Amino acid sequence: MKKILIYLIPILLVVAVVMKLKSNKDIAQERVYHYDKEKPIPVKSYVLKSGAEAAELHFTGTFQAQRESKLSAETQGKVQAVRVDAGSRVKKGESLIQLDNSLMQLQLRSVEVQIEGLEADMARYTVLSQADAIQGVQLEKAQLGLKAAKVQRSTLQEQIAKSTIRAPFAGVVTLKMTEVGAFAAPGMPLLQLTDLSELDFVLQVAEADLGLFQVGMEVTVSVDAFSDTKVKGEIRSVGSMGNMANSYPVQIAVTNMESDRIKSGMFGKTIISSGSTEDQLYIPAAALLGSNVNPQVYQIMDGKAVKHDVNLGRRIADRVQVIDGLKAGDEVVTGGSINLFEGANVTTVQNANNQNR
Repeated sequence: MKKILIYLIPILLVVAVVMKLKSNKDIAQERVYHYDKEKPIPVKSYVLKSGAEAAELHFTGTFQAQRESKLSAETQGKVQAVRVDAGSRVKKGESLIQLDNSLMQLQLRSVEVQIEGLEADMARYTVLSQADAIQGVQLEKAQLGLKAAKVQRSTLQEQIAKSTIRAPFAGVVTLKMTEVGAFAAPGMPLLQLTDLSELDFVLQVAEADLGLFQVGMEVTVSVDAFSDTKVKGEIRSVGSMGNMANSYPVQIAVTNMESDRIKSGMFGKTIISSGSTEDQLYIPAAALLGSNVNPQVYQIMDGKAVKHDVNLGRRIADRVQVIDGLKAGDEVVTGGSINLFEGANVTTVQNANNQNR
C-alpha cells in the first residue's frame, strides 16, 4: 500500500498543477479585451468647400551667413599659439593661430648667410674676370648659385608667412577645433569664421508658390527670437532644382541688425500676398497622413474610412491647399485617425467646418 502511495502522490500533484494552469488560462482569456472591428470609431471631420482666396501666405525659413569659412593651415606644424576663442570678433588680416616655424627660421638664416657669401664671391669674381684672372665659367656658376639661394630664401619666407593663419575677412569665430600643442596639417580645419553682417534668409517654397518670388523683389522678414523685430530683405536667388518634397530654395539677402543680433540658424517668417482669386480647396493640416512626399488623408465614404492620395499646393497657417485627389463636398478625417484602418466604420463626433474656412 505504501509503495502505491509513493507513486500515486506525485501523479496526483502533477494532475492538480495541470488543472490549475488550465483554469488560470481560461480566466486570462476571459479577461482579454476582444476588439470589435465593426464598432464605429469616433472621429472629427471636415467637409471640403471651394472659395475664392486672395490670402497672405506665411513662409518660415532660417537665417544663414553669406560668408562662412573653415580655416586650415597651408603648411604642417605644431600649434604654437591660438590667439582667439569661440565667440571672438576678429578683423580682416588679424593673426588667429601661430604654427611653430623655428626650424624654418633657422633654415632661412642659413640661406641668408649663404647669400651673403655668394654675393661677396660674385664681387670678387667680377673683378677677377675683368682682369682675365679667372675663367668666365666660374663667374656664371656663382651667379647661378646666388639665384638658387635667393629662390630658396623666397620659398622659406613664404612658408614662414603661411605658418601664421590670418582672418580672410572680418567676422566672429564660431568654432574652435584645435589647441596649443596639437599638430596641424594642410586641409585640417582649425577654426570656423563667420561673417554675420550680411545674411541669407532661406525658404523652402512649394512649386505652386514659386511664381510669387522674383529676384530683386523686396520683402519684410520677422525674426522669431525678437518678436518686435523686422528687417528688410531683397530676393537674390530662386532655386531651379527642387528637393524630394518638390520644394525649391529661395534666398533673401538681409543686412544684420546692430551688434549682429541675428545669428546664423535662427528662424524667421515672411508674408507674401498670393494675389489669387480663383476657387481653391483647402483642408486642415491635421487631416494629413504620412510625409510631404506622399501625403494621404482618410476620406469618409458611406460611413467608412478610406485612404486617399492627395496632391498638395500652398500652405496658409494651419490649412493646406488640395490641388488633386479631393473635390468640394468630400469629407475627411481631422482627428481620431490614430485608431483608424482602411475600411473602418466611423462616426463623426465633431465637424471642423465651423473652425476652418
